[in-house]
Amino acid sequence: MSRSLIVSASGIRGVVGRGLTPDIAARYGAAFAAHIAAAAPGRGHVLIGRDSRVSGPVLLDAVSAGVRAVGLDVRDLGIVATPTGLLAVEEDEAAIGGLLVTASHNPAPWNGLKLVAREGRFLSPAAGRDVQRTFAGEIEYVDSARMGRRRARAGAVRTHIERILSLPIIDRELIASNAFHVALDCVRGAGGPIMRPLLERLGCRVSGLDLEPDGRFPRPPEPLVENLGKLSERVEEVRADIGFAVDPDVDRLALVDENGRPVGEDWTLALAVELVAAREPAPVVTNLSASRLIQDAADRVGVPLLRTPVAEAHVVARMLEAGSSIGGEGNGGVIYGGLHLTRDAPLAAALILQFLAESGSTLGAAVDERPSYRIVKRTISRDGLGIEEALAAVEAAAPSGAAVDRQDGIRLEWPDGSWIHARPSGTEPIFRIMAEATGEALADERADWVDALVRGAV
Repeated sequence: MSRSLIVSASGIRGVVGRGLTPDIAARYGAAFAAHIAAAAPGRGHVLIGRDSRVSGPVLLDAVSAGVRAVGLDVRDLGIVATPTGLLAVEEDEAAIGGLLVTASHNPAPWNGLKLVAREGRFLSPAAGRDVQRTFAGEIEYVDSARMGRRRARAGAVRTHIERILSLPIIDRELIASNAFHVALDCVRGAGGPIMRPLLERLGCRVSGLDLEPDGRFPRPPEPLVENLGKLSERVEEVRADIGFAVDPDVDRLALVDENGRPVGEDWTLALAVELVAAREPAPVVTNLSASRLIQDAADRVGVPLLRTPVAEAHVVARMLEAGSSIGGEGNGGVIYGGLHLTRDAPLAAALILQFLAESGSTLGAAVDERPSYRIVKRTISRDGLGIEEALAAVEAAAPSGAAVDRQDGIRLEWPDGSWIHARPSGTEPIFRIMAEATGEALADERADWVDALVRGAV
C-alpha cells in the first residue's frame, strides 16, 4: 500500500492519482466485500454512494467493480451525504454493508473510501484492521457466472429528510412559525440536494450559496471560521437569521450568527447538547479535542461529559457503552441516537433551529450569554517527525498541576480548565496541536510551547 495513502479503521484517504488510484479503490472494495461477506449469513448487497468530488465517478466505478468481483450485488445511491448513506444501510434489511467514496473535508485533490458496517455505523477498529489484512493478502474472486450486479437505488435523501422531520424532539410547527431566513453554504458538495429541501420543509426561507453538487469547491472545503467569509457576507446581504455551512460530505455543520459572525464549529454541538440532554438526561460523549463549551453545556443541564480519542468510531462506541443520547465532535459533528449513531449535519441544522425556536433567542444572543473561549490550532508536517519522541517530550515537560491524558496523543488540562491536545492526524499527513484558554494570548502561548517541544524532538 502506498505510503501516501492514509489508512484508518473507517477507511482510506489519499491524493487521487498518487496515494489513491482506481486499482487501489477496486482492491479495497473487494477486501471490504470479502470481509463483510464472511461475517454475513447468505447473500446480500452493498450500498455505495459518493460525495460530489470530480474524481468520484471513476472511483465509485472502481469500488463497484471490486465488490462485484467478490460476488456481491451493489445498489448505487448516487451523490449522497455520508449520514444519508449510513442511514440507508441501517434501514435496508438486505444490505450487509456500505462503501462511500468521499474525503470529507479534505481539499479537492483528495478522495477516499469510508467503510460502513451493516448496522449503519463505521467499521470498528478491529474490523478495519481485518479489511487491511485482507487488502494486503489474498482475495478470492468469483468466476463470471457469480459476479454481482449493479443497480441504482433511489429515495435515500427523501427517507433521511422524513426521518429527521418525524423525530419527537423536532417541532415542525414551532420551527415553521418562526419563518427563519437561512443563508446556506454547501461548498458545491453533496449538501445541496438534502439541506435545502429539509430547511424548506421546516418552513425556512433559504438563500443558497454554492448549492450545486459539482465538486468544484470555491473555497477550502472545511467549514472553519476563516473559510466562511462569503457566507458571512451573504447573511448580512440578505439579512438572514442564521447561516449554515457544511463540508462536502455533510457530516459537519458550522454556524454564522445573524450579524454575519462565524461563531466556530464547537457551538453546533454545545447548543445541540443543551437541547437534547435537557430532555433526555444521560452522559454526553465527545473527543479530547472538543472545546470546553461542551463541558459547560453538559454542566448547564446537569449531566456528565465523557471524552474519547478523536474519531467518530470512538465516540459512538462510548455512547453505546454509556447509554448516551447525544454526542459528537467539536468540529461541528453532532450525533443523536434518536436518529442514528453518526455525525449528521442535516439533523444538526434541525436541532439548532429547534433550540432557537424554543429559546426565542438569536444565535448571536445565545453565544454572547454563555462563556466563550479561544482555540488556537497549529500543524506540523509528519515528515521526519518521531511521533512517540515528540509526545514523550511534551509529557516530560508537563507542569505538575496539569492532568495528563494519553488516550490519543497527549492532552494536558490545567486547573483553570485550559488545555492543549497534541496528536498525529488520522486523515492528513500532519501533526496537530490545539490549545484552548479564556484568552487568545494564553492559548497562543501554550500552543507555541508545545510546537517548540515537538519540533525539538525531531
